[in-house]
Formats: sequence, C-alpha cells, structure tokens
Amino acid sequence: MTADYEILTPATVPAYIARTPHLRDIVDAATLDVREIGDGNLNLVFVCTDAAGRGICLKQSLPYVRLVGESWPLTPNRILAEARGLAAGAEHAPGLVPDFYGVDAETHVLAMEYLMGWGMFRSELNEGHAYPGVETKLGEYIGRVAFNTSYFAIEQNDMKRRVAEAVNPELCRITEDLVFTEPYVDAERNSFVDELQPEVDALRADATLRAEVGMLKWAFMTQAEILVHGDLHTGSVMVRTRDGVAECRVIDPEFGYYGPTGFDLGALFGNFLAARARAAVLGRPAEFQEWLASAGPAVWDGFATEIRRQWPNRLDPTWTDGMLDEWLAKVEVDMIGFGGAKAIRRIIGLAKVSDIQTLPPAEHVKAATIVLRAASRLIRERAELRTVAAANGVFAEVAAEVLR
Repeated sequence: MTADYEILTPATVPAYIARTPHLRDIVDAATLDVREIGDGNLNLVFVCTDAAGRGICLKQSLPYVRLVGESWPLTPNRILAEARGLAAGAEHAPGLVPDFYGVDAETHVLAMEYLMGWGMFRSELNEGHAYPGVETKLGEYIGRVAFNTSYFAIEQNDMKRRVAEAVNPELCRITEDLVFTEPYVDAERNSFVDELQPEVDALRADATLRAEVGMLKWAFMTQAEILVHGDLHTGSVMVRTRDGVAECRVIDPEFGYYGPTGFDLGALFGNFLAARARAAVLGRPAEFQEWLASAGPAVWDGFATEIRRQWPNRLDPTWTDGMLDEWLAKVEVDMIGFGGAKAIRRIIGLAKVSDIQTLPPAEHVKAATIVLRAASRLIRERAELRTVAAANGVFAEVAAEVLR
C-alpha cells in the first residue's frame, strides 16, 4: 500500500518544519541537523537539532507496518491516537511525558520534545543500569491518567463521547492477535528457537491457561475503563539521571484507546519479567537483581497511592472507600494476568525484545524458559496470588528451578 501524502526524509524535514506554522519557531530550519532513528516497528522518527542546540522530534505514521512492509496495511490515522495520549499525559501527568507540539492530520506527522541525552529504559536495563525511583513514577503516571480519564473524574455523557472518539480498532486488533491469540496457536508470524518447542507445546496444550488468556482478551476487548497507553513497555520509556535523581518520560502511546486499567500496569510488569530473566542468566550483581525484582511492586504502589490521593475528587460520592478497595484489588489481579500475557507474547510472537534476543544461545533458552514458565503461572494463578509482590515469588521459584 503506497502513501497518498508526502513521506518525509532527512533531506525534506527542514523544509517541512519551515512551512509549518506551529513548528517553525521551535527550531531554526535553516541550520537543522536531521537524523532518522530506524528502530521503530511502525513509524518514521526523525530527531532534529539546530545550531543553537534546540531540538525537536518528528514522528510520521506510514500507511503500513514498517516492521513488515507494505504487505501489512495500517491506517496512518493512528498518529491521532498518539496525539491524544500525549495530550492526556501533558495535562494530567506533566513532567512524565515529552512536551507535545501538536499533530498534522494531513501529513500524519506528530511533533514533540527531542529528549537529547536520554536513554531507552530497555537498553539501560540490558546493560545492567538501575534507575531507582523510575518504577514508582511510572505507576504514578498510570494512576494520574487513569483517574482523570475515567468515570471517577469525567461526567457520564462526556465519558461516553470520549470512549467513542478514541476507538482504535486496527491497533487494538494487533494487540488482540499478537498478544492474546497467535502465541497459543501455530500462527505464521510466530517464531522461537527450536529448543523452546517443548515449552511452547506445553503452553498450548494447557486448557486452563488457554481459558484464562481468553478471559484476559475478553477484558481487553470490552472493558472501556480508562484511556490506556496500550503499549507501555520498557522500550516506551526514556530515562536519565540528573543531579542524582532518576527521571523518566513515557512515549509512543499510539495504541491508546479506552481499555482495562490493569493493562498498562501489566505491560510494564511483563517486560520487567524479561529484564529479570536476562539479569538472572547473566549473573548480574545481586543489588541490581533485587532492584529489578522490586520494580513491579513499586509500579503498583505508585499507581495505587496516586489513585488513593485523588479519590476524594471523585464525581460520584456513592462510590465508597470500600468500593475503591475492591476495585484496586481487581486491577492488581488484572495487572498480574496481563503481565503474563505480554511476557509470553515477547518470547513466541512477532516483535521480540532485546532483553532476550541479544543473549548468547544457551542463556537465551534459559531466560526464555524462565519467562514462559513464570508468565504461564501468573496467568493461571493470578486470582490466588492476588498481589504483585506474591507474583514476584513465582518468578523466583521458576528461575531457581531453571538455573539450578
């Protein structure tokens, strides 16, 4: 599928900025240095700096999936979902997303702050670099957006309008297929090393697991609770340390739609499982592994604390404190289950994670085995586990078994 609009290149970006009113005062197009960052699965991304050191980042959606090519058409209007997510973050969680400079619906180009000097959280974790405190801030980000884009803070008719406007069927279908369907069947887009075949066969033969994954998929498709990011993994977070304090910015919310509150929480938790498996097989220092183990519970604590902080502002006073306790308990169980599903997808399905893929062959198999076994148990046992802290114990048990 070819585009019916201008596809930007590093050579044409300066002219585009110069003729775009809401961008041309941010940087000097005449002295611009432009680099394309080609590590995205879906889009073109350009980072630009001028002679004065000012920067901007442009993101353009293509009419297909970049990872696969024109054989997989995809609406370029997904950039509007990303703009909606960034705008919500800027309003409700300022300082935890990049500055947002607007979106051009005709050329499908979004502009935002260029995070010069920041690193991708996943890459930093792969190198064994800890960022204490970032995990709590990520929970706070989810909590702030969750509360303020839900019925807790939005009048009923307005909420229904927002849900309708944010419908994102093509991107949601990708998640429904790649996360909740294809890993559990013999799908063409799946791939994994031969040594994992027994683990994959066992997973697919587990009727209880398949039923529970079906329930998670049902929740993803039907529970329009909050404006979710939709793809919140460690590759969607930028980090840095300034004056001894770890900071983070959440990027890439193009999969955003109104969905279950536990989904973004689970996405982070599932990606921490991969990071922990990598650290375990590489024998990273105990202090780093302990911090990684604490990351999932810290995300939950940051989220729950933020929700409780905002609870007095709820619109409906008939929602009691007891109701909040029950709701949070359900969300935490959902977080565990979605975390398991997101982790399994990254081992078996399309679009792997470098945490596992960059390991030497023997360590790759061990780490992937840990993730598959632990994630399967999290999905099956989430109701009994109840808490993310308890779920961490499952990972420890599985890792000890695989590595002994």
